[in-house]
Amino acid sequence: MKPGDLVGLADERGPQLAVVLALASNKASLAIGSSARQQNHPLRQLLLLAPFSGECTPPLRLSQAPWAISDAALISVLPARRDFAAAWLLMQDEPQGLQLSDWVDLVSSRRDGLAIAAFWRWCLGPQTLFRLRQNLVEARPLADLRRLRRERHLRVLQEEAELRWQQQLRNRRPLDLQLLSADQLQQLELLIDWAGGECTTPLPLPLRQALQAAKVTADTGSIRHLLVDLGQWQAHNLPSLRATVWEQGFSADLLADTERLLASAEDEHPGDAERLDLTSQRTVTIDDPDTCDIDDGLALEITAAGQMQIWIHVADPGRLISQDSPLDLEARRRGSSLYLASGILPMFPEALATGPMSLRAGHRSAAWSIWVQLAGDGAVAASGLHRSWVKPTYRLSYGDADDLIDLAPPQERDLAELHGLLLLRREWRVGQGALLLDQPEARIRAQGDAAQLEITEPSPARLMVAEAMILAGAVVAVLGGEHALALPYRSQLPATLPPESELAGLPAGPVRHCAIKRCLSRGHTGTEPSPHFSLGLTAYVQATSPIRRYADLVAQRQLLALQQGGQPLVAADLADLLSDLEGPLRQGMQISREDQRHWQQEWFAAHASQQWQACFLRWLRPQDRLGLVHVDTIAMDLAAECPAGSTPGDQLQLRVQVVDPLRDLLRLQASS
Repeated sequence: MKPGDLVGLADERGPQLAVVLALASNKASLAIGSSARQQNHPLRQLLLLAPFSGECTPPLRLSQAPWAISDAALISVLPARRDFAAAWLLMQDEPQGLQLSDWVDLVSSRRDGLAIAAFWRWCLGPQTLFRLRQNLVEARPLADLRRLRRERHLRVLQEEAELRWQQQLRNRRPLDLQLLSADQLQQLELLIDWAGGECTTPLPLPLRQALQAAKVTADTGSIRHLLVDLGQWQAHNLPSLRATVWEQGFSADLLADTERLLASAEDEHPGDAERLDLTSQRTVTIDDPDTCDIDDGLALEITAAGQMQIWIHVADPGRLISQDSPLDLEARRRGSSLYLASGILPMFPEALATGPMSLRAGHRSAAWSIWVQLAGDGAVAASGLHRSWVKPTYRLSYGDADDLIDLAPPQERDLAELHGLLLLRREWRVGQGALLLDQPEARIRAQGDAAQLEITEPSPARLMVAEAMILAGAVVAVLGGEHALALPYRSQLPATLPPESELAGLPAGPVRHCAIKRCLSRGHTGTEPSPHFSLGLTAYVQATSPIRRYADLVAQRQLLALQQGGQPLVAADLADLLSDLEGPLRQGMQISREDQRHWQQEWFAAHASQQWQACFLRWLRPQDRLGLVHVDTIAMDLAAECPAGSTPGDQLQLRVQVVDPLRDLLRLQASS
């Protein structure tokens, strides 16, 4: 090669024409393309197309003589496609191929640099008739030609499908899955995984390009918005619920077992004859109006000696559910019922949980019954535990029970007297160090696609029922301790609370409660009795919700083994069982929290134009001005951006800054 030569360069940019400017060792300095871009390239990368010959100065760019090359000239010199096809037919008898210049002469009867450059570029383009190896042009065999044409046809179809796919994503209208290719269905499934937070599998390039064309960024929130528009994601979908036991429901075999138990519920079961018959007792159940699985009931009895005796009746699902039976193992897999804004996903099939397991008014039901006599100061003077039959007289809502407690009609004085006794018990616990942190609590309910705020007040009836359940748990714990029985004891480590003088300087209610709660440790479940600090008890067992909590059912089975002289689980085996329950319980709590957070965001999205009076509680991240505030009117503690220097009790104005439930995003701003 020498300066002025016309050469071809094929690299990642495709085929490019250039003029040699200078040579040095094994490299050439080139003026590439119509812009004469100067670069150095190894000689081995270059193909000499036409040598420069002449006495004039060597050209410095393609457009100069003798080459006079431009894009228009390169296109104009190419013949019609039929001439290339004719040359292909003629070369079928030339298996060795032709030199590039000879092939150009065959097709066009020309050998000049412009023609050779144009034909060289054409040969390296998308054509399928010929292949170029170094400076030799070969006609492709007919079999190769047919294969390449098939591949090109498939490639065109694929490109057209990609364009349609991109257009569908841009249109953001519901998809007809039957019209999607297998590859597009796979891409859609990958998008659904990403929307669910499973982002470990990278998005392939075609999918990233399709998202870019639809102006969708590759993040969870943007993809959820797209999938909702495409009809492939429910706006209120919970990613944490996917592929869990709660989403899968109960299998056909478990439902068949349920039907058999329902059919045999009235039959005689082991131990039924030994149950204490309390069906004549005036028993009431008190629950929210929409509660259907009724775990507990209350009764008041005047003994022959004239003493008032509290009865706390707890459902006995163990009568129907045998240990290690399929339904029992399924309940163990769940750990507890799951409470969502849209309703309850029960631990047992609904027909059992709301049917023969429940303490239904007017129905004889199997129960564990705890009786308690209180001393004058509220301490437990005497207590006992029996397997029993009960027949609740009637069912009350908390509102109905509040009315009966308040009015105390002569014919319905039981509730008012029960309330008085349990209030005495509550005061006794306070004397033992119990903390009373009662305040209204908010919960969001789902009504279709709308979020509805429900505020629960700490009414007399609610406090009475809660105190009765705590009393039952204390009695069971003492019984377990006396017999060295392993039970799922709940405990809480002692805490050092703020000094009284400091608490007195804080507004009563949420602000003071917040200061106290910061000092408390989480509760712990173990197999031996241990004090529970905030309840003011030396030992406590949750044992009053066996339809809804598996550990409560385990407690009943331990008590049954004790009563019947059987073999209860030893502490080590019970600890293993409780450890197995930790995973499902943690997962259920995560799902429940995600569900409430989502519907809370939906509620704030519907009320984004409102403002609320808020009270500053404490700093969460002072460096980010993120604090915790309480809003009385909606009974919520919320994280919000707060004014610098805010102190507990400061009154602030709260508003929504940004809310997007599909992005799991809620930012609130509080101002002075």
